[in-house]
Amino acid sequence: MSRLSIAVPSLSLLIATAGCASTGEAPEVAVPTPDAKAAKLCRNLDKVLPEKVDGLERNDPEPGSELTAAWGSPAIILRCGVPWPDAALKTSSNTATIDGVGWVADELDDGAQRMTTGGRLAFVEVTLPKDEVSKNGAGSLVDLAGPIKKAIPKGIAD
Repeated sequence: MSRLSIAVPSLSLLIATAGCASTGEAPEVAVPTPDAKAAKLCRNLDKVLPEKVDGLERNDPEPGSELTAAWGSPAIILRCGVPWPDAALKTSSNTATIDGVGWVADELDDGAQRMTTGGRLAFVEVTLPKDEVSKNGAGSLVDLAGPIKKAIPKGIAD
């Protein structure tokens, strides 16, 4: 895939709670608590998120929030306004640039991947379930790159 470039090793990601429910049920996720500036950017992102990611229908998590979104089941889960991880120098993490959006990737114990944007005024975290990683790698993030670029400007988050 020409839009995906990976460099190893780099920074790690915050491992935050993001569970996936069984088929047909909304997943449950922890809602981030960003500052007012990041929350506004996240609300802007919510307005432009796609109804489908990698062909999967939107299946928003519980509790409902403009700071979270999900697609499919098991779900691709997006959380906006997350903090930058404290353990940012984990050697097993990777970096990727997908359609102009920089990400830090970390493989989770269950085979899922947690990706967090860098270089934006609010951090966006996307958790890809193991099956999605096996099928498409981080390619699902192509559908999210445009909305992220539109809603969250480049810069250094507070």
